[in-house]
Amino acid sequence: MSLRVALQMDPIESINVAGDSSFALMLSAQARGHVLWHYDVGSLAYDSGRLTAWASPITVQRVLGNHFTKGESRKIDLAADLDVILMRQDPPFHLGYISAALLLDRLRGTTLVSNDPREVINAPEKMYVLDYARFMPPTLVARNLADVREFQARHGAVVVKPLHGNGGKAIFKVDADGTNLSALMEVFNQTWPEPHMVQPFIPEVALGDKRIVLVDGEFAGAINRRPGEGEFRSNLAQGGFAEAATLTPQEEEICAAMGPDLKARGLVFVGIDVIGGKWLTEINVTSPTGILAIDGFNGTDTPGRIWDALERRVAGNLLT
Repeated sequence: MSLRVALQMDPIESINVAGDSSFALMLSAQARGHVLWHYDVGSLAYDSGRLTAWASPITVQRVLGNHFTKGESRKIDLAADLDVILMRQDPPFHLGYISAALLLDRLRGTTLVSNDPREVINAPEKMYVLDYARFMPPTLVARNLADVREFQARHGAVVVKPLHGNGGKAIFKVDADGTNLSALMEVFNQTWPEPHMVQPFIPEVALGDKRIVLVDGEFAGAINRRPGEGEFRSNLAQGGFAEAATLTPQEEEICAAMGPDLKARGLVFVGIDVIGGKWLTEINVTSPTGILAIDGFNGTDTPGRIWDALERRVAGNLLT
């Protein structure tokens, strides 16, 4: 079954062909005979019940400096001209992101959008994870300095991070003496209108922060991301490096607990983050990454597994 597939994503010119998960999904789709389109989220338009975008047909190849060929851009009807849309533009998760997701949600019953846009809105990374608080370290979501001081006094060294941040950006460690906590909260409160997330610093992060990928609610693979020299953040975007990983019993329990809910919500490609083999910190649903590193260590085909799941869902839509 050949599908008409569009990727709503950031400019393809600047992606890293060696490590970009969206590019890997495009290569896998093309190998299956699916027809690819690319469009920028800024070109979405709703006109009297019709949702359109200015899109270009595209072919891809893993050749550095020559990784795509793009045809002429034209307006397409996202309901009539497509079977699948992958919502893959990078966070941050803000009103622009939410508005685009709400527009794509109007395709329900026609074009399959993945991850499900309504559920992406309902599941921002550091908020959805609160549904699984039993697996999390102690966590405070607040913006009042007195609340943060009280939490820090109980737990010693803490980590403060933006509630809707991504890629390890703007994550700060405050030592047990609380030095500069008030100044940091001033900066956070001036920069972001929402509350912030505060958690105890987990020393085991020096041994890595595990990215676990689930496909349609089932475990697909994992990597351990370790901090680079002079860093406590293990995100690959912040200089961390990856190594092979398997699951601990506690991590297996976490995956089993959330798997059915992820599948029911239409969250096909999800990456969760776990520290110390047991502390769940995030559930990434907007534009998860890491599948190429996982496949490189394990010899697996995670993009193919994702497309298997998407093709099943498209076939199910056609039967209903």
